[in-house]
Formats: sequence, C-alpha cells, structure tokens
Amino acid sequence: MNDEPASVGGQTPAQVPRRSRFRRLLDVIDERLGIGALGYAVPEHANSLAWSLGGVTAVAFGILVVSGVLLVQFYSPTPETANQSVRGIVTGVWGGSVLRGVHFWASQAMYVTAALHLIRVFVTGSFKRPREGNWLIGVALFALITLALFTGTVLKWDQEGFEALGHNVEIGELLGGAGFWFSAAFATEVSILVRIYGAHVVILPGAILVLMTLHGLLVKRHKISPHPSLPADISGEQAAAAEPTEPFTHHLRRIGAFGLVLTGVLGILAVFLPPPVGSTPVAGIEVTRPPWNFWWLYTLEDWFGLPAILFAEVALFLILAAVPFADRSRNRLWRRRPVSIAAGLVLLLGVLALTLLIFVLPVKEHLGA
Repeated sequence: MNDEPASVGGQTPAQVPRRSRFRRLLDVIDERLGIGALGYAVPEHANSLAWSLGGVTAVAFGILVVSGVLLVQFYSPTPETANQSVRGIVTGVWGGSVLRGVHFWASQAMYVTAALHLIRVFVTGSFKRPREGNWLIGVALFALITLALFTGTVLKWDQEGFEALGHNVEIGELLGGAGFWFSAAFATEVSILVRIYGAHVVILPGAILVLMTLHGLLVKRHKISPHPSLPADISGEQAAAAEPTEPFTHHLRRIGAFGLVLTGVLGILAVFLPPPVGSTPVAGIEVTRPPWNFWWLYTLEDWFGLPAILFAEVALFLILAAVPFADRSRNRLWRRRPVSIAAGLVLLLGVLALTLLIFVLPVKEHLGA
C-alpha cells in the first residue's frame, strides 16, 4: 500500500501554493460570469492614446450617464418650468453648477474623442476586412452622439435650445410623413419637449450602450487591427505574432488612467468655465447661433436655406458609411492610399472651413422662411 501523498500537477499538497480567499472568490465569480475572457491578448501598439480613444469615449459616456442620473432628479421637462429648473440646479442645488458643468464638458469630450477615433481608424485603415461592420457601428454611434448633443441643447429651453427645436420641427416637416415624431400633432397630450427629454435620457443612451457593447464584442472577435507601419501576419488582418502583447485587462488599466485625467480636466473646466444658462425663450425671433458642433451646418443654412441642414447631415453619414466599400484594397498605410486619404482630407478641411466661416457670417433668420 502506497502511503505517499497524492500529487497535484506533479506537486505534493504541501508544495501547492495556497490561494488567498480573495483569489478564490474571484475564481468563483469568473467561473460563473466568464470575466477571465477579458484577458485576451492585445498588441503593444494598442496602448497608445491614439489607439485608446474609443475607450476614452466610453469613459466620457460613463461620466455622462452618472452625472445625467443626478441631474434628472432636479430637472423638470415641461416648457413652463424647464429653463427655471436648470437655473435652480445651478443656483439652488449644492454642487449643481459643477455637476452641470461636468455633464456639459463630458458631452463635448465624447463628441471630440469619438470624432478623433473615427479619424484614427480611417487613417490607419483599421476599417478594412474583416472589420467593415464595426466601422459602420462606429459611424452609427457618432450619429447618435450628435443627436444626443442636439437633444441636450434643446432641454435647456433657453433661446438657443428653443431655436434649435424650431429648426428640428421644420426639418421634420421637410421629411413629410417620415418626420412625424417631430410634429406636435404626433401626441397632442404630451409636449414635444417631453419627448425630446425621453429621447435624451432613455432612447439615445440605451442605443449608444447597445452599440458600444456590440462594438467592443466585435473588437474582441476580430482583435485589434495591425498597425500599418508594423509587420502584420500572413493574412494582413492581424498583428504579427512577434509583436509583444499583454492582457486586455492591462489595456483597460491604461484606459482607466486616461479616464482619470479626463475626469480631472472636466472638473477643472466645470469650475472655471461653467456653461452659461440662457434666458427663457421668446417665440418669433431668431438671434442665436447653434453649438459649435453644428456651425458647419449653420453656414450651409445661411447659403442654401434650412433644407441644407438635412441634406448635408445625410450626405456626411452616407459618405462615412461608404468608406469600407470604396477603399477595399489591403493597404493600410496612408501613403499607399492616396485617393482615399485625399478624399478624407478634403471632407475634413471642408467641414472645418464651413465651421470657421460662422465668424464672418451675420446671424440670419431661417425659421418660417
């Protein structure tokens, strides 16, 4: 009879290291939730800020959700009380001014980082096979972020928000039956401001969360795209095996560090550059300019009238959606894609030029024209 203790993986029980209670708890959780799947390998080049902008955008979204949940406790989404409730948040709620400022600046940060992320993906050819579908999801996310900015502007219910809604209502009329949701006749018992509020706090965040989740799952499915300046594998679709890697959980730590920096910057901006609170709106006049994100559309509206807003927005997102179908070569390096890079540069410079032209254009009245 053998009295020797049984071995575990070639080690006797006395040699097997004892796992801490916390480690055993994590193992129990991982066994049931599969959190360990987040430890998939990520190539070293993905840890730079440029390749982490998608994660930073997600952090900004998280800040928006948390601050938004707090703000809705004090906001009244009716035309009679909306503007006053915003003023009450700023002046009557402890920390309300900073909270509103963080929410405002986080929305600007999310828009900017999402736009920069799209530009980085385009320049590095990361939208190419097999990642075309994820590019389309990214474009859809950018459209939803733009809509969230617009609806947030309306909710202030100051002159700027009131005029923004007026533009939206008239664009809805241009769409005919397809614009029914923007018609006051769609739900006569409920103000359109309440519907905009519902879209801003439920519909758009929910859709963004769903698409972000799908976006992340597809990144895991297809892995991080290879850097165009570094060797790729034989398929050209993945980073070379020789490139150093680390677990995705370590990559998340870096995104968390970037997120902490972003949170600090947002706090500073909220304190020293709080967003203004406009006056109660006056119907029948048009005296404001839209937020800077929409200045390029304002310029086109000045030149071609209100329909230009609709046609320009549709054209922009159709062009973005067409990118993976127009640039189908296997080349990812920008120098080897002169046509697509030149077209993208023309589009970007065109939007920037239209944006800056607002400083030399007079404020015109377009509503009801």
